[in-house]
Amino acid sequence: MIPASRSVPDLADFLTRRLRAPLPGVEAQRRFAPRPMADGWSPDWRPDTARHAAVLLLLYPGTHGPAVPLTLRRATLSSHPGQISLPGGAIDPGESVEAAALREADEEIGVDPSTVQVLGRLSTVWVAVSRFVITPVVAVASEPPAFRLHADEVETLIEGPVSHLLDRSTIAWSRRRHGGLWVDYPYFAIDNRIVWGATAMVLGEFVALFEESEKYEVRS
Repeated sequence: MIPASRSVPDLADFLTRRLRAPLPGVEAQRRFAPRPMADGWSPDWRPDTARHAAVLLLLYPGTHGPAVPLTLRRATLSSHPGQISLPGGAIDPGESVEAAALREADEEIGVDPSTVQVLGRLSTVWVAVSRFVITPVVAVASEPPAFRLHADEVETLIEGPVSHLLDRSTIAWSRRRHGGLWVDYPYFAIDNRIVWGATAMVLGEFVALFEESEKYEVRS
């Protein structure tokens, strides 16, 4: 595993190469899926009727080394209110995945697209509740962005250090009631907040990129 203490340029070099190889994909994503999973659901589904969205997983020099910006969504939003997510949103007609991810990050948290280098994509994630197929775009910024939050959408910005994501002790389990059933789900504990669901599945595949010879198990 590449040391988490590496600089952003070092991580960019590593990820540029790694993203050209076969991705960890559904196996890594499933490790962060709620359990029991819905009948027939799989994160790699791409239904013909699905809407498409892009999110930006941006590495930048954070307070404690390379980090990823996450957003706490406003509780007033109609979609996934009060949850923690990567900046992103629906892809406009004729727009590329990368362009959508950069546009949404600019609109939501003020990341200037001209300061960002796109490295590649992670595997898509099917979010059945909102009927979106999400494509994560991995990118880097050599300097900390001048973050500017969209007041109507973002409650606060959360810095997720890469070293924290790679530390297995930051992964925990919780339980909530959903649709009349109790559902257990793994999550990343970041800044005393719970990062779960589709965002955790995206981060789970990102973490799996750093694996070499050992499995990254999520144990309850």
